Amino acid sequence: MPIKMSSRFIAQSKECICFFLKHSLKQRQFLHPPTLFTVTRQEPRLVVPAESTPRELKQLSDIDDQEGLRFQVPVIMFYKRNPFMKGEDPVRVIREALAKALLFYYPFAGRLIEGPNRKLLVDCTGQGVLFTEANAEVELDQLGDTILPGCPYMEELLHHVPGSDGILGCPLLLV
Repeated sequence: MPIKMSSRFIAQSKECICFFLKHSLKQRQFLHPPTLFTVTRQEPRLVVPAESTPRELKQLSDIDDQEGLRFQVPVIMFYKRNPFMKGEDPVRVIREALAKALLFYYPFAGRLIEGPNRKLLVDCTGQGVLFTEANAEVELDQLGDTILPGCPYMEELLHHVPGSDGILGCPLLLV
């Protein structure tokens, strides 16, 4: 049997939810005011696969080759320090792991080109992906829950490498 709710009950529920969300956002801003920090970046470098990979053309599926999907998607991922990695250079570890991963995912080290009828193809050249070493003078814990979607630090943390924002002939990943 369906539950009947009065319009007054629904209106009050909406008010409560709106109040809760508004209060939660205010509290979140109060608990974690904006943190100021600087980010120092090195020059971007190409990371190539650890060994040679097949040179071939791979056609994108029709789903991946839609005209409206020809753009890059910025993503930020945060990782806490692993205590077992004490004494290891995280930049070297990531760079070496990326080079090894590119052996199995070698198309990412290639470049997109257009074939007949503007069909996108991955030219598996092994040219590599862009890697930028950076250091942010802030601890992850200092940022609190501000790193959730809608992160106010997106501009500070993402790095625009000139010439890498296109689709054709550009590195497919910027790490």
